[in-house]
This record gives sequence, C-alpha cells and structure tokens, in this order.
Amino acid sequence: MNNANVTGQGTSPGPDAPSEVLPGGLGSGGPVVRRGVAVRRPAPANAPALHEFLRALRASGFAGAPLPRRLSEEGWEELEFIQGEVPVSPYPWWSMSDGALASVGRLLRRYHESAAEVGVDRSAPWPAALADPEGGPIVCHDDVCFPNVVFRDRHAAALIDFDFAAPGRPVWDLAMAARYWAPLRDPDSAAVSGLDHLDPFRRLRVLVDAYGLDGAARRELVDVLEPATDVCRAFVTERVTAGDAGFVSALETHGGWERWDRLQAWMVANRARFADALAAP
Repeated sequence: MNNANVTGQGTSPGPDAPSEVLPGGLGSGGPVVRRGVAVRRPAPANAPALHEFLRALRASGFAGAPLPRRLSEEGWEELEFIQGEVPVSPYPWWSMSDGALASVGRLLRRYHESAAEVGVDRSAPWPAALADPEGGPIVCHDDVCFPNVVFRDRHAAALIDFDFAAPGRPVWDLAMAARYWAPLRDPDSAAVSGLDHLDPFRRLRVLVDAYGLDGAARRELVDVLEPATDVCRAFVTERVTAGDAGFVSALETHGGWERWDRLQAWMVANRARFADALAAP
C-alpha cells in the first residue's frame, strides 16, 4: 500500500477533495484511494484491534505510522495520509543506497521500542499469514517492503500498511525486512528484479548495524532467516491456490516455483556467509 501524513482525526475530507488511486497494495484486498488528507482502503478483519494499537503507538510518541480516522460498517477504513515518497517498482536508485537502507534499520528499531511500550492485546485476532511462528512480545509489522516505507529527504520516516501485523519477536520482523532490503535473493532471482548489483551479505550487515542488534540477537537472526523465507513461500502458495490474480501474475513473472526452490536452497547453502557477515568487525 502507498499512503501517508496528516491532520485531524475523525473528520472526512470534503466532497470536493480530489481522489487518487495509489500504487502498490498487492495484499490490501482492493484499491487504496487517497482523498485529501485521508486514505481509504479495505479494512482488515482485525481493524478494531489494529486501530487501537496504532492510536496507542502514536500516544507513545511514535509518529512513524498512520493514525486511524474512521472505520465503516461497510468494510473500509480511513487512515491519515503520511506525506513523503514511497518507492515502488522500478525502484529509484536512491532507495537502494546504503543511506536509505540504514535509515530503514533505524526506523524499525524506533518502531519496535514503541511497540514494546504499547504491548500486545493477546485477545485480538491477529493475522497468522506472515506472523512469527513462535509469537513474541511485540506487534511486529511483518511486511516492511519497499512500498510500505515512506521516505522524506531519502530517509525512512514511516511505516504503512499494517495488514499483516501480528505478535512476534523483533528479530523476526528484522528478518522479514531484510528479505526485501538486502535483498535476500539468489543471484538469478535478484537479476530478474534488477537487483543483482546489490551485495546481500554486506547489505544485511548495514541494516543490522543501523538497527543496533547485539551479538546474541545476531546469531538468532541467522537462525530466523530460513524460517522467514519458508513462511513467505507458504503465504504465496495460499494466495496462488486461492486464485489471487495479483499473486499468480507475480509468481509467473518472477520465475514460478522453481524460483522459490532455488531461493530456499541458496539460503541454506549460505547460512555460514550470513553468520560471518554479521560477526565481522
């Protein structure tokens, strides 16, 4: 989803405000439309609990997530529009710079610290699709991909699209983000996406250093990288099996199931290289 900043809460934009369909939103379940200072989109099943979490997050002092404005009985939600630039394919060169990458790590760390203050509503129906199988102490975002980060002056300023947010370990959320931002892709898959000029081992280190992960957690991160990839494959399998046209098209464009087989084998084969990259001085 591509959304962003704002004013006021609870007041809808005027009838004369122009509408704009925003790019991205593969997993949003429908169009995402900006109208003035608000973004209207299909509401996730757990919208009441998610909105409560987002409001508590803002109250804790974290301004890097959209504030909910309205939730309708017809099944849509309205969120504030967070001003900035969201990189979508073909990704602008600056979004793949070390500076942008490091800023994502710092933003994710700030988010996790605030999420820890807010805590987790264990009674809420959090989605399981991309969630940490072990659960955890905070509400992880779980989908910190390029289109879900808002930049200002080429630095990550906010996270958007919390559809897959669920309880988990911070290290799980970091692993899920690294899949996109390093990116953790075998050379052939990276070439299909035009990202084969990026060194995933070095960039994983840049992301983790900026996040400020300690030694013990770095070793845990290496253990989480493969399970995170497995969960993502299971998610894609579920969407393709259900006939989701967007996921079917993306699977065909990026090499089908052979690409996933190759990626998973590459992750296993390079486990030691990931560990070495994170442990190097």
